[in-house]
Parts: sequence; structure tokens; C-alpha cells
Amino acid sequence: MKKKNSVLINNKIKKFNKTIKIPSDKSCSIRAVILASQCIGISNIKNLLESEDVLNCISALRSLGVRILKNKNVYKVHGNGLGSFIAKRKEKIFVGNSGTTARLLTGLLATQPGEFHLYGDSSMNKRDMSRVFEPLKKIGAFFYPVSKKTLPIRILGTNMPLAQTHVESLGSAQVKSSLLFSFLGTAGVSNIEEREVSRNHTEIILKKISADIKVKKVKKGNLISLRGQKNMHAFNYTVSADPSSAAFLIALTLLTPGAKLTIHNCLCNKNRMGFYKILKEKAGANIKIKNLRKSSDNGELVGSIVAESSSLKAINCPKELIPSLIDELPILFTIAALTKGVSKFNSIKDLKNKESNRILESKKILTQAGIKCKTTKDNMTIYGSNKITIPNKPILVQTKGDHRICMSAVILSLATGIKTKINNFETVNTSFPNFIKLVKYLGGKFEIK
Repeated sequence: MKKKNSVLINNKIKKFNKTIKIPSDKSCSIRAVILASQCIGISNIKNLLESEDVLNCISALRSLGVRILKNKNVYKVHGNGLGSFIAKRKEKIFVGNSGTTARLLTGLLATQPGEFHLYGDSSMNKRDMSRVFEPLKKIGAFFYPVSKKTLPIRILGTNMPLAQTHVESLGSAQVKSSLLFSFLGTAGVSNIEEREVSRNHTEIILKKISADIKVKKVKKGNLISLRGQKNMHAFNYTVSADPSSAAFLIALTLLTPGAKLTIHNCLCNKNRMGFYKILKEKAGANIKIKNLRKSSDNGELVGSIVAESSSLKAINCPKELIPSLIDELPILFTIAALTKGVSKFNSIKDLKNKESNRILESKKILTQAGIKCKTTKDNMTIYGSNKITIPNKPILVQTKGDHRICMSAVILSLATGIKTKINNFETVNTSFPNFIKLVKYLGGKFEIK
């Protein structure tokens, strides 16, 4: 059982000028280690994020018979090829709080003959999995209980998967990746018509390891084709810094007078840069991306992010940017709350499918801080102010097992000086285990109880 912690923040942070190292990208870490399990030979993955989500992914793969060893800063994944998972009778596979692990593994298991039991923690077990169950049923997999939309679930993988074309209009990289993983074990060519473009880390890694994948731009989105049942071979991979984790400390920099922050070797995939794009182009943030280049270690664009304190403008977030900043919306709500003017966010209903209902939880925090906001199932309007009146009583945050809600509350408190108590703070370890250490390095003060 995880030790439960609460964090108390009583003071506004002072200006800083620092260069920091942000933890490795969670999305790429999970994809790299899962795909390595399906290759032939020993893959070497450097700088893997050692957060709870990634460690639970590794534990789940070990439960399926994959040998994974760590030597210094390198994880060595001993792959035995496609369909090599070993299903021990009635053994249950734990995915923790990781929706990425749950959905991507489900895709692989759907096209491997055998019976597999998947379950997560209390938060993960409430999250909708039907978005991957339904298309995988069409390929030939079975899920029991039949009508269940959440974990725990029993998966019966098929030995005769059917190649077909799927339309992906959710803008979900997890759904797309789950399908692509299922295609790896499917004979023939399977296709995804990607109507709403989402992050493409899976496609980039698959190309790197010579999977038979093609991505073609079409009138609306992409047509992704993959020929399955092709052997893939071991690879070397270095994970870059996570731009989603960086966003919280970039936000603190923008909101703190006289502050400056530099982050090197950060992932700058264009499908992950919506947060930075909208702040720079729409809100007038002083953010620069320097030394942008394609990394030979992972095939991704990487660069240095430099941010300075800025006088920001209210944000009207366009619908088309939402998929590229979906994970950063909670901290973007915080920025909007502390920026004078009316900010509007539309087409954000997918936030209810995260670790918590992030629309509802964000509103609870902002309302306690005296910020007026209106919400529906699909949008949020925030009436921001750059002159916050400190409430008479402290803000109380129940994080609902959601690391991004937790970190957003920290930034709000440090930027304003509002006294805040955040319960279940340990949830941050799912993605950003040294978050508090970095906040302290920047000068933030807090108590842990």
C-alpha cells in the first residue's frame, strides 16, 4: 500500500533563474518498453522514466514472461518476438494507474491466443476502456464480462485476427496505438483512417524498428497502414524529457515576476507542443524553442525550451489544438485563471476520461481560489484576473488520484501565495517523481505531512 502524503503550501515563490532537467517522457517510455518485448533480441532503453506508471508497465510485462533487467541507466528488454507472451493460468496482470499501459497491452493481447486478466488500481478501474474494447472485438478478440466497459477484464485473444480498416475520430493516441499494436499480430494490411490527428510516438518508434508501417496524409487527417506478422528486431532507444511535465514549471515561470527557466533535451514533437504554441502565439508568452533537431537516438524532434516571466493575454483555445495539449489543460486552466480577461476552452469532453474528471476537479480548485468559471460537459469559460484576493480559508484539494490536478494546484498556490492543502500528493509519482524536489530547487517552500 502506498504511503499517503499531504502537502501544505503557505508562501508565494520568489523570482528564479535556473536550468533544470525534466524527467523522461512517459508516453515514449511505455511504448518503447512494450514494443521491445515484441522484438527479437535484447533492446537497450536509456533514460527510461522511473515513475510508478512505467514501473507498473515493466511489472506487467514481467508477469507475461518478459525478462527485463536494469544495468546502470539502461533497461535491457529480452524480447522473444511477436506473440511471445506467456499466460500463466489465472494470473492477474496489474497495470496500476496507467491508462497507456492498459490500452496498449490490451491491443497486443487481443491478437495473441490465450486468456489474460487485466486490472488496475481504484482510479484506473473506473476509466472507460470501451473505446479500445469495441474495435478490438471486430478484429476477433473477446472481453468478459461481455458488457463491461472498465477493468478488471478478462481478455481472450484470437488466433485468427481479421485485417480491416478502422476510423479513429476521437483524437486519442491511446486508441490509435492500441489498434496498431493489435495489427502487429494480424496477417495482411490493416488500416486506420485518422480523422483527428493525435500524438504519433507509436508510428515513429514502429518506423525506427522497421515495422511495415506507412503513414499517408489525406484530405482530412492521415491514412495509417500496417502489414502485420513481420518479425521486428531489437533496438537501442534513448528517451527525451517530457514536455507535459515541463509544462507545470514553465507555467510557474510565466506567472512569477522576474523568473526565467531553461530546459534542455526536451521532446518537441509537434503533436505535443500545443501548450507552448497557444501560449506563445495567442497569449503572448515569452517562450523560445532553441536548438531544434531530430534525435538519432529516438527519431523524435528535441530541443531546448527557454521561458521568462510574461504579461499574458486571455486565451480562446481553438478546437484543433485540443489533441496536442489535452494533458496540459489543467495547468492551462490555472494560467487562464491568473490572466486578466475571459478565456474559453471548447471540445474538451475527453477530460472526463482521464484519471479524474479534470473539468470538474479544476473548477473545484479555481472556485475555492475565488476565480469565476462556467463549465459544461464539453467546455470551460474562465473569468481570469491578474490580481487575486487571498481567500480567508485555505484551499483544500482532493486529487482523486490525478497527478496533473495535484501539480496544477501546487503551481496555483506558489504563483499566488494562496494557502493550500493537497491530499494524496503521492499520486504525482505516477509521472513526475521528483516534482517536489525541482520545485524546492526553484525556491518553492512547502510542508509534507
